[in-house]
Amino acid sequence: MGRLPKDKVLQEIKVSSPAVLLDFLIDKQVRKSRNAIKSLLSHKQIKVNGKLVTQFDQELKPGDWVAVMKFDQTRKEKKLTGLKIIFEDDDLIVIDKEVGFLSVSTDKEKQRTVYGVLNEYVKRRNKNSRVFVLHRLDREISGLMIFAKSAELQEMFQKNWGLLVQKFIYTGVVEGKLRENKGTVVSWLTENKNFVMFASSTDNGGLEAITHYRAVKTIGRYTMVDFELETRRKNQLRVQMQSIGHPIVGDKKYGASNNPIKRIALHAKEIVLKHPTTGEILEFKTTLPKMMQQLVTTPVVKNEETNKTINNE
Repeated sequence: MGRLPKDKVLQEIKVSSPAVLLDFLIDKQVRKSRNAIKSLLSHKQIKVNGKLVTQFDQELKPGDWVAVMKFDQTRKEKKLTGLKIIFEDDDLIVIDKEVGFLSVSTDKEKQRTVYGVLNEYVKRRNKNSRVFVLHRLDREISGLMIFAKSAELQEMFQKNWGLLVQKFIYTGVVEGKLRENKGTVVSWLTENKNFVMFASSTDNGGLEAITHYRAVKTIGRYTMVDFELETRRKNQLRVQMQSIGHPIVGDKKYGASNNPIKRIALHAKEIVLKHPTTGEILEFKTTLPKMMQQLVTTPVVKNEETNKTINNE
């Protein structure tokens, strides 16, 4: 089994006082221009205490070590049909899945899936290569997915998901304003013969499901929410949000009143992953789709009398 090649450190600096990462890099003149420094972040060439960081506003504290790495060609984004590869090495592939794209095949569709496209991709370089599914996203949900390149790694993830996947954050837009800005939903899920999930607030013999949530902002009748799943059950987020009276926008199957953006407003946004072979901590974040952002963006209109732009809140 292949190992992730060691990154080459070009420069390493110890932090002596609290700072924001971008300001720190500019102050230390690691590159000649601000844009060149931002490029280091976007190309995943900055590590803080051995952890890849792409966020310019990362907080630094005294004693932290910031490293500038040689550009790693394996981290270049590769665009394929329905997905974008944002990380790849000998063991793993991390992708950003587009909405409307199946994770794996069903009885009705065998070809156009993330799994199928990735298998074709790896076989072009080695006919004996293949990828292994670690988890799934529904067709109308977008965002980050992890695939293994061996059955051994697939089994390792299945047995140690909570240790290897240290953080997995979804962002969604739900109907209404939450009573509490943050909290935890605990319920027991069962499935009927039509493959629809149901949630019970008491133990009814189903599978226990635990979801932690935090409201990000509310605009009008919609609220953007970050979700972290403590358990991984089929349609967990979707059925739980329906059960507390705040279905995910566009999710007609689980109680949504309408579908204004022609998709389910749910996106797998962030993963913090401990590499199963090297132990390296990898952090991946994706941008929220514009259609979802627009649901919670305050409309801007023109006041015809004064010709001034005002917020229509």
